Amino acid sequence: MTTQQLINQIKKKQSFLCIGLDVDLNKIPQHLLEEEDPIFAFNKAIIDATHQLCVAYKPNTAFYEAYGIKGWQALEKTINYLNDKHPEIYTIADAKRGDIGNTSTMYAKAFFEDLGFDSVTVAPYMGKDSVEPFLTFEDKHTILLALTSNQGAFDFQTKTVDGVELYKQVLKTSKTWKNSENLMYVVGATKAEFLADIRQIIPDSFLLVPGVGAQGGNLQDVCKYGMTDTVGLLINSSRGIIYASQNDDFAQAAAVKAKELQLQMSEILNA
Repeated sequence: MTTQQLINQIKKKQSFLCIGLDVDLNKIPQHLLEEEDPIFAFNKAIIDATHQLCVAYKPNTAFYEAYGIKGWQALEKTINYLNDKHPEIYTIADAKRGDIGNTSTMYAKAFFEDLGFDSVTVAPYMGKDSVEPFLTFEDKHTILLALTSNQGAFDFQTKTVDGVELYKQVLKTSKTWKNSENLMYVVGATKAEFLADIRQIIPDSFLLVPGVGAQGGNLQDVCKYGMTDTVGLLINSSRGIIYASQNDDFAQAAAVKAKELQLQMSEILNA
């Protein structure tokens, strides 16, 4: 999916909501554990109930890797279901990969070609040659970790080196990489006060913003400081939507929570 196609979906649905599919078998409704593939059964129900309210889904691969081959099969079923039934949906593999060139090439192939995701999250710590292999894929996006929502982000990301915070150096340097137009960036919703500075460096890039909902991020603050003329934001909510209920009505409850966010987004867009 191209950036323009994503923008078109945002306008059509009046939503820039991304739903995180982070499936923990200890949290899903118990009756699903009787299914042949409980993870996929849960994801399918959530997708069926919410796909008209969001423009993206983001499975965090750790929640699939933890269950071995069955987890990976569930991830493959999930992405195939999305690509077959809802090709208008933008898909994000939240894998936080990043390694030397040959390894990154294989990671990119796995997520872009074999699984068919539109994008993948990548850690920039190893620099240019660990990220550029992802950027070579046409109409695919690499979502670079910039300023994350966790408390530990302050351990390194905001430290000053030669008078400039490290996350700002990452943003500035990444713009010089080949095919950098295929970059998006992760900026946590709990770091909304940093967005004004971030937009000075990357005024037009899309930002994936986790942390709204369960982690305490504020949608209005994120939009105030981070929104662009083409929106430029994907607001992710995971636990606050998919675990709205652990009963038989879990999918309907997820749709209610997603609708609440979508309505807020519609109001912001129309304002």
